[in-house]
Amino acid sequence: MNTMLRSPAAGIRRPSHVVADSLTMLHRNLLHMVRYPGLSVFTIVGPVVILLLFVFVFGGTLGAGLPGVNPAGGREAYLAYVLPGILLITIAGTAGGTATTVSMDMTTGVTARFRTMAISRAAVLAGHVLGNAIQALIAVTLVLGVGLLIGFRPTASPVEWMAAAGLLALVAYAISWLGVAMGMQAKSVETASNLPLILTLLPLLGSGFVPTESMPAGLAWFALYQPFTPFIETIRGLLLGTPLGANPVLALGWCVVIALAGYAWSRAIYERKSVR
Repeated sequence: MNTMLRSPAAGIRRPSHVVADSLTMLHRNLLHMVRYPGLSVFTIVGPVVILLLFVFVFGGTLGAGLPGVNPAGGREAYLAYVLPGILLITIAGTAGGTATTVSMDMTTGVTARFRTMAISRAAVLAGHVLGNAIQALIAVTLVLGVGLLIGFRPTASPVEWMAAAGLLALVAYAISWLGVAMGMQAKSVETASNLPLILTLLPLLGSGFVPTESMPAGLAWFALYQPFTPFIETIRGLLLGTPLGANPVLALGWCVVIALAGYAWSRAIYERKSVR
């Protein structure tokens, strides 16, 4: 890694340098994930526990009369209905680990050290984002594996599987940018994981666990128009053949909005703290 000090008048790094710097930062974050696996384990164990709890404790009742996934009802129907929401909770949960890691770098002076080096500022942030997105996809794969073991039976074609995987990757990328921004905004490592908890609540307040039409009017309106509902409905439609409607377009649009908002927020904080 180039350790030359960056002068105030340093020019913009060429795209090839930005890519190389991003890969270096990605490698660092992947090593951090391997050496400190506690956060990674938690992001997997938590959604698995929620999945098993809802399917085997509540699934027999909640699975009765669910639309579109299995007319027979019961636990098998509820497993098919709830798993897409659990996959999105898994992705949302990784934002807390990212925020904590970013906050650790900010408070221990690591980020300040990076700012003095000839490293692209965008690459420092991108390393966290790409590392978290990879971690999120690994966690999603493991949670999906547990779902298959307990009876989840998707009807997706290979093309639909690829589309579902692509959307999950885009959501993970977008949520990772928010996680980075939240970690940079946090005042301490202890509070860094608090703000991302909002993201894990959104699948619960969407169509992840019950249809939105079963909710009170105000909550149903919120559930219908918040970003995680089109994420969930698109994954559900691709894997199980339920109607997609406009959900794929809405899901892609929300991915772009969230990624741009997270990038702008985190970059603004990074630049503000760089001039102190």
